[in-house]
Amino acid sequence: MELEKNISLVHPAYFIIRGFVDIPNIKYYFVFLFFIYIVSVIGNTLVMIIIILDHTLRSPKYMVVFNLALTDLLSSSALVPKVIDIFLFNHPYIPFNECIVFMFFCFTLLSMQALNLVALSYDRLMAIIYPLHYQVKVTHKRMLTLIICFWLYTMSITFTSSGLLTRVSFCKSVVINSYFCDHGPLYQLGCNDITPNRAIGGLAPVLILWLPLAFILISYCCIAYALIKISTVHERLKAIKTCTGHLSLVAIYFLPTMIVYIFGSKTQPNVRIINLSLAAVVPPMLNPIIYVFQTQEIQQSFKKLLKIKGQSKIVTKN
Repeated sequence: MELEKNISLVHPAYFIIRGFVDIPNIKYYFVFLFFIYIVSVIGNTLVMIIIILDHTLRSPKYMVVFNLALTDLLSSSALVPKVIDIFLFNHPYIPFNECIVFMFFCFTLLSMQALNLVALSYDRLMAIIYPLHYQVKVTHKRMLTLIICFWLYTMSITFTSSGLLTRVSFCKSVVINSYFCDHGPLYQLGCNDITPNRAIGGLAPVLILWLPLAFILISYCCIAYALIKISTVHERLKAIKTCTGHLSLVAIYFLPTMIVYIFGSKTQPNVRIINLSLAAVVPPMLNPIIYVFQTQEIQQSFKKLLKIKGQSKIVTKN
């Protein structure tokens, strides 16, 4: 009986990714994506190098910042080169198994960005509400455990959604109307029972997008209440300043994604695809820029590294 079920499944040899249809001068958009990718790689690599070389940045907070930079680097590298290859160099054919793996890595890495922001909000919450006990409550071991749990949590959700696609019989079409192997457009090509796929497709955004956003909003409500209780204006502004960088990251990641989810069904397919692609690639580019310009510790470390490098060149010449 199990053999009959397996035989009845139709898995095509390849899919055809077909997005950005009938858009004039669309090649310039992919050149723009390539520019975003280069900036993302340089910026996130720079942040990771600074954290590795500067021993003063070995705090639990910068473990999360390092993980965020690593996630941004990997997500950009998993998505942008493939998108450019598909559309700019006209290679839209992607084998079935490669498409499933491609989707798994893209969704895992993009989802992990949201959970990194949750970890950073937890760090800010503990730092402001329990300033005297911060080092006891936020240790390297606890933060590392939190990061590992987030990775396992995200991978389990994306593995489930990817694995369920292997039980779908694709006999309607092999054309995916998106810019990558997107879960929704992919399972909708099935002609057998896709109820489990539709269920995980509705549940996954709640688990990896709305729940993290809810935690971040609740944590900042608690932070706002704690700031009201701070007596001096100077200390209050100092505490707020430590949150501005993180709030900028939250806005950059969640606002475009929320707009796509709320108004996506009312917009044209090409507009939705462009918005989704920008929401996926722009945050990894802007995150390191924000941390370099808004985080004093990283600025000081960067200046220190440049100074040491300059001094070494002078010594070498002498």
